[in-house]
Amino acid sequence: MTPAFFDLSGRVRLRVKGADCLRYLNGQITNDLRKATATTVLQASILNPKGKLSGHVFVTAETDGGAFLLDAEEEQRETLPARLERYIIADDVEVEDVGGRFSVFHLIGAEIPAGLATAKSAMANRFGHLGQDIWIEPDATDQARQQLSAIATFCDAARTEQFRIEMGVPRWGAELTDEIIPVEANLEEVAIDYAKGCYIGQEVISRMKMSGQTNKRLRGLISSSGDPLAAGMRLWSDDEVGKEAGWISSATQSDRLG
Repeated sequence: MTPAFFDLSGRVRLRVKGADCLRYLNGQITNDLRKATATTVLQASILNPKGKLSGHVFVTAETDGGAFLLDAEEEQRETLPARLERYIIADDVEVEDVGGRFSVFHLIGAEIPAGLATAKSAMANRFGHLGQDIWIEPDATDQARQQLSAIATFCDAARTEQFRIEMGVPRWGAELTDEIIPVEANLEEVAIDYAKGCYIGQEVISRMKMSGQTNKRLRGLISSSGDPLAAGMRLWSDDEVGKEAGWISSATQSDRLG
């Protein structure tokens, strides 16, 4: 695919540390935290006891293994720290906001340029393609952007949203809300480990896997008439008059797909 890069610097970034952080955090997320490394980003959901989403995060481990870095959409800036701290009772765990300490770019379709070879990086699947997160010191952000622009196309917010929808990737505040179970948003392959052990909401997720049934499912939709689609539009059944069949969570005009 055509090389592209994205600016992820505005996302929420939390550092979870303490002697109990591995055990504690692994009991909060749907994926197995032991798979997160300093060079591999782990995607995971955070649930309530009914299996519905309380948050969605990307996790990397610090090199010493004594702390983990979480990043999430801006819309979770207030709710995510509160959700994590709610279940810290007698645990040696601390949640710290580290969002302003570095800039982060995500690169797909190209290798990291030589000028950024010494920057911290990690493999991540954020847009349906494996790419690389690159952490940059704040004073080197502009130089890094120039180096990346020499090998890849920069995707601003509008292009990023268009690409995300084309790839069918759910986003917090659109497809991912507190009324959605992660399986319904097609997150089972990237964010759920069915063999990891207990976590909040696991019973609901396991029951859905065993039954193979969901009440709703995220799907892509193209307007066959060419009429523009918009988030919030309701969908109705042709077979059963007056029966709602779903809704549109995100919409875009795709130049690539026409």
